This record gives sequence, structure tokens and C-alpha cells, in this order.
Amino acid sequence: MTDRLLQVPEVHCDHCKTSIEGAVGDLQGVSRVEVSIPDTSVDVTFDEEVVSLDAIKETIEEQGYAVAE
Repeated sequence: MTDRLLQVPEVHCDHCKTSIEGAVGDLQGVSRVEVSIPDTSVDVTFDEEVVSLDAIKETIEEQGYAVAE
């Protein structure tokens, strides 16, 4: 399992948190996802053999939030 912390500057409310956690959490291979509103970050644990980091980033972006590099 891989754990990554992604910066998502536009996260600012419970709707953002619910939207991202729901979409990323539904991806096969993701075992944990936690959005921190104060830190504007997404902490995700996933199996790289099942889902790529790029797929996770794309899913966040599909919800309307940019992932900072």
C-alpha cells in the first residue's frame, strides 16, 4: 500500500470533503481517503497495482478541484 498526501487548495467546506472522499473512496484499490479542510489536503492510501496516483488525481479533478503539484 502507498500513502500520499495531495494538496487541493480549493477544499474549504464539508461539501468539498464529502464529494472528494466519496469519489476517491469508490475507486477500486483505494483503502482510505481523508480530506482535511484546514490543511486543504487529501490523504489517500491505495494499492498501486490496482489504481494509479494519476487516476486518483483525475477523480479529484472530475469533482471540480485542482490538485496542486
